[in-house]
Parts: sequence; C-alpha cells; structure tokens
Amino acid sequence: MSLINVTNLTFAHEGSYDNIFENVSFQLDTDWKLGFTGRNGRGKTTFMNLLLGKYEYSGKISAKVSFDYFPFHVEHKEYHTIDVVEEIYPDYQHWELMRELSLLEVSEDILYRPFDSLSNGEQTKVLLAALFLKEDSFLLIDEPTNHLDMKARRLVSHYLNSKSGFILVSHDRSFLDHCVDHILSINKTNIEIQKGNFSDWWENKQRQDQSELAENEHLRKDIRRLSEAAKRTSDWSDKVEKSKNGTRNSGSKLDKGYVGHKAAKMMKRSKGIEQRQQTSIDDRSKLLKNIESSENLKISQLTYHKNQLAELIGVSIQYGEKTVCEDVSFTIEQGERIALSGKNGSGKSSIIKLICGEELSYTGTFRKGSQLKISYVSQDTSHLEGNLTDYARRNDIDESLFKAILRKLDFSRVQFEKNIEDYSGGQKKKVLIAKSLCEKVHLHIWDEPLNFIDVISRMQIEELLHEYAPTILFVEHDSEFCNNIATKVIEL
Repeated sequence: MSLINVTNLTFAHEGSYDNIFENVSFQLDTDWKLGFTGRNGRGKTTFMNLLLGKYEYSGKISAKVSFDYFPFHVEHKEYHTIDVVEEIYPDYQHWELMRELSLLEVSEDILYRPFDSLSNGEQTKVLLAALFLKEDSFLLIDEPTNHLDMKARRLVSHYLNSKSGFILVSHDRSFLDHCVDHILSINKTNIEIQKGNFSDWWENKQRQDQSELAENEHLRKDIRRLSEAAKRTSDWSDKVEKSKNGTRNSGSKLDKGYVGHKAAKMMKRSKGIEQRQQTSIDDRSKLLKNIESSENLKISQLTYHKNQLAELIGVSIQYGEKTVCEDVSFTIEQGERIALSGKNGSGKSSIIKLICGEELSYTGTFRKGSQLKISYVSQDTSHLEGNLTDYARRNDIDESLFKAILRKLDFSRVQFEKNIEDYSGGQKKKVLIAKSLCEKVHLHIWDEPLNFIDVISRMQIEELLHEYAPTILFVEHDSEFCNNIATKVIEL
C-alpha cells in the first residue's frame, strides 16, 4: 500500500478565466478500486492528465507509483495483437497474458490477428489485460464501457472487481456498483472521497441534499421572521425617539433620560436581531452548493393519426452475402419506449437505419406510417460545429427551449459562448439529445445516446422521458437506464 497525495492543486486551461481546480487537497490509497464520477466538463479527464504529468499546475501531486492510462494509444493498429501487447509492456510473460485473457474470456487466437480486425469489445479487453500485467502501476481507466454490450460490461466489471489499484471513470451505475469500493466525486464546489460503491454514494448524496434543503427552508423562515422583528423594533425605536419631542405640546413632564435609555435599548435589540439575521443568511449561503439544480420544461411530441407507427414482420437484413439480423418482428405504437437489445453485431443499428428510411437490402415485411416524422440521434458527433445559436437556427428548433434543456443537463452560461467543437464528448451528446427533444416529430430514435454522458445527466434524461413520455426506440447498453425507461424490450 502507498498513498497518492494531492495538495493545494490549482489548475486552469490556458486562455481560460475559470479554474477547474482551486486549492484542492485529498489523499488516495493505491490499493483502492476507485470510481470517479462528476458532471461532464467538471475535470475528470483533466485530473487524470495532471496525474500523467501532461499539464503544468500549481500545488503538489506526490506518488510512489507510476501511472498508466486506458485506453492506451495504439499507433500501429495494423500490427498483430501480440505485437501491440509488446508495445505496451515489452517485459510481459506469455503465461501471465494468457491468464488475464482467460479471465476476460478472450481466446488466444486473437493475438495472431491484426489489432484493427478485433471488435471494440475485444480491443478493450486486450488493452486492459496488457495494462494490468504491469507491476507498481496505478491505472487510470477512462470510460471502458463505451461501445461494450451488456454481456461484455458484466464480464469486464467482474474482471475489474478482482483487481485493485485503479481510478475508473464510468457513467454506468450498475458497472460501477460491481467493481469499485470507493467513490471520488467532483462536485460543483469541492472534491469528495467516500467509501462504498456508486449506489452508496448516491444514497448519501440524496440524504445530504435533503438535509440541506430542510435546513435551507428552516433558515429561510428564520430570516423572514428576523426581518419582520427587525422592522418592528426599528418602528418602535422611531416612535420612542419621536415621543421625546412630541410631549412638549401636551404640557406634561417627560423623563427624557428614561426615553433615551429605552430607545437605546431598542436600538441595541435591533442590532442583535440584525446580527442574528446576517448569521442565518451566512449559514444559508453555505448550503445547496452541491445540489444539482434543474428546472421544469414544457416539451410536447406530435400525435400521429394512427396508434401504430411502424411494423416489422420476419425482417432479415443483408449486406452482400452477410445477414446481420434474421426474422425480426415487432411493432412500434404510440407512447411506447422500446429498447432494442442484443450483443454487438446483432443488427441493432441496421434495424434503426431501415426504420429511418435508409435503403437497405432486406427480406420480410416492413411498414411505416406515411408522413411519419422521425428524430434521429446517432452515435457520431464529429459533424457538430459552430455555436449553439447558429446550430438551433440551422436545425429550425426553438433556441430558448434548446438552451433550457442544456441548462437542465448542467450547461453553464460559459458553455453557451463556446463553439460546439470545443465541447467534451458528453457535452456533444447532450447537444444531440437536446436537439432531438426540441424537434416536432412522432417518433424519436436514439442509437447509443448515453456514451460519454455523466451519471446525473442520465438520471435527468430518465426524468425528462418519464415526464415528457415521447414514443421512442433506442439502443443503449446502460442496464439501469433500460430498466428504468423501457416499456418493451426487443431482443435480437
């Protein structure tokens, strides 16, 4: 066991006015299985790059271990996989590599295939196996679940659970729960470390949020009560002060010393109330800093004139000689939230392309409602460019609603001023989702929409979909999201 000490870490990207980290201090144990969570753009990848020594910063990071990053950059993807492993770790023992691959259910024959011929899942497993061969190395594992199907996610989570000494960035709640024993969270105003898995952390966060909201309500009432008391006392003080002069006309004698003493006493009481009021205001200002706020949105989907929007009966799709899916049958009816499930390569994206109107070679029966309007969210974000205002105008969507949805998904005002190509991967996916929710359509089709999107935003998207209740067909490997959203699951 050794420690990673972070002391007074302060960092801002060049040209930025805002610090991502400011005087941050904490300590990590190199034996921990550490889940790393936080909203998109809060600095998770930046922090890992700081550990790797890629940026200059003020403060101190000290550690007796070296750091390795996943996914490892493979420069020659055309090389055989065994040569790629040797690039990562030249001193590896073959039997140790075989042990790791066996744990990940990867057969030896893929070592003698070109690395770029492997599926995304196979590449992920090989790189993890190679990196865990290194001794005295603390692994920084950045979103290994992207593009992994549910079965591969379960397998990789069991593998990581058998290891120790890593920081894992993942936005899949179930995946995190199965393989971490501590959570490092970047909140709105601080960084926290808690023992336990993601569900433990989330339960503690909700409990803390509720406690702060209750305390906030108590202080708010206290401030209002003290404000009213201060006003009454001030009014009394003014009346007493005026009475010193008002008695001249009445003809009676007045003890001005007594009146002055009484006025001073009331003034002192007024100052005391004012002080208590300020203390309550100060206490209140310390609350709610890490509560992720959201606002209610008015979103509406078009209603189609028929209940059934599309139907597939015994559909098989071919690409040349290859059949990618076979005998697929299901209907899409208004109000349904359908999860299209199956391992990678089972034809999910092909079914989506067919429904969206792409010309594909298929057999069987496919019917789609005439004049059916569809909004499609693709896996690819590389086409996004320009600022949000121009993007909304180009896509003929309501700019105010578009930005309101992005605000709900934790976009700051600063983000609105940047070009979309400068956003993080998760922020770009949020742009596509917000655009889709703004479009006046009968059916939403989303293909792996949650890649790179942070956990809290995933929960907020779930809330939006429950509240807004659109008809939607989606492919997503986050099992929690599917369980919470889908009204019907189509297994390919």
